[in-house]
Amino acid sequence: MAAPKNEPLSGSSKDANKIRFIPLTYNQAESQTSALRLILTLRPEWENGKVEFVRFTDGITNTLLKVVNRAPGLSDEEIDNEAVLLRAYGQGTDLIIDRERETQNHELLTRYNLAPSLLARFHNGMLYRFIKGAVTSPADLRREEIWRAVANRLAEWHAVVPCLPTHREPLAVEIDGSEQFGISAPTPSKKDPALQTAIDTVAPEKPAPNVWTVMQKWIYALPIGSEPEMARQATLQKELTRLVAEFSNRPGLGDNCLVFAHCDLLSGNVIVQPQSSETITPKAPLKVSFIDYEYATPSPAAFDLANHFAEWGGFDCEHHLLPTQHQRLDFIREYIRSYFKHLGIDKSAAEEEAETHRLFAEVDVFRGIPGFYWGIWALIQAQISQIDFDYASYAELRLGEYWGWRAEEDGSRAASGKEMTVREKRWAQES
Repeated sequence: MAAPKNEPLSGSSKDANKIRFIPLTYNQAESQTSALRLILTLRPEWENGKVEFVRFTDGITNTLLKVVNRAPGLSDEEIDNEAVLLRAYGQGTDLIIDRERETQNHELLTRYNLAPSLLARFHNGMLYRFIKGAVTSPADLRREEIWRAVANRLAEWHAVVPCLPTHREPLAVEIDGSEQFGISAPTPSKKDPALQTAIDTVAPEKPAPNVWTVMQKWIYALPIGSEPEMARQATLQKELTRLVAEFSNRPGLGDNCLVFAHCDLLSGNVIVQPQSSETITPKAPLKVSFIDYEYATPSPAAFDLANHFAEWGGFDCEHHLLPTQHQRLDFIREYIRSYFKHLGIDKSAAEEEAETHRLFAEVDVFRGIPGFYWGIWALIQAQISQIDFDYASYAELRLGEYWGWRAEEDGSRAASGKEMTVREKRWAQES
């Protein structure tokens, strides 16, 4: 049986402190040279080997390189067994991502065999063991054998990984570190500890951090150099306050109705595990692993599920490809079966079905919030990122999902006589 979710893992902070730190920086302009310097510091025995780099381009935030040593006499499998992944953080992303928390997440997941071993950190990234398998595409997420595997693995995350609170540095230090990124404080001084307190207590009945505190931090980080930007921040702040009041204390799975959520389960973060010759049978179910834990945080399970369903449409947000009611129900039914199995709780078929329909309804309620979450994120990325991606348009698209949901829920869309959005139409589609 899995460890109880409210039982802290002993020595977690000590273990995290043992992770090797390499005092070097990855430089995008000198990618291979700086990456090689990092790898040879980690693996000096590769000095006389044939080191090769493979760039992955599935994300829109970080740089991800697979590094292999093609030493003579090694098979492809042996080479992959020793391969290392180098992940360099996107420009300025420390503004929106707590890197210490990310390291804690990675170590926590490793102890539950849900993440590869973290080998080292460096100034602007980390090195960890390569996960064998195939990266999925948005189309893959819509394949039954894939979504069933995703439902099973996500349920395992939610059932067995505990939600650990962050033990912060003194608040004054935290705020000093934020000031350099231009976080706009709702207080007279950016060094005022009230800023961090405002973030941590946005949902006062929930332990921090959580998905609500993340959104609050991002809203404070929005640019406010012009009157329209100030007005936009005020509007989004008002909406977050409204969301917290409406949703933060809803009943749900997990302690405090929170689970350890991935919060970024797009196709590029889902890896289909290779099947060994012993396990390949006509009915052998596929298994998947998840990568990239920088956004992982305690969250309502319904948010994590709604967020994943949004990724069926990919970065282009092809709303007509989102799961129908029938597909969502089947996914959640698989998830519920796995969730209680990993908790070691026996449920009758009728009890499982009741839990399935309860969570199905909750995911429906949460369907608009991922658009709000990623819309704020993209507004910040539009200011800081050097990646060739139209974050500004993406922000409007994702926030449009949120406003479309609001208009449907409060009846204003129907009252105005406007047509229902494609996303809302698809979400309401039965099959």
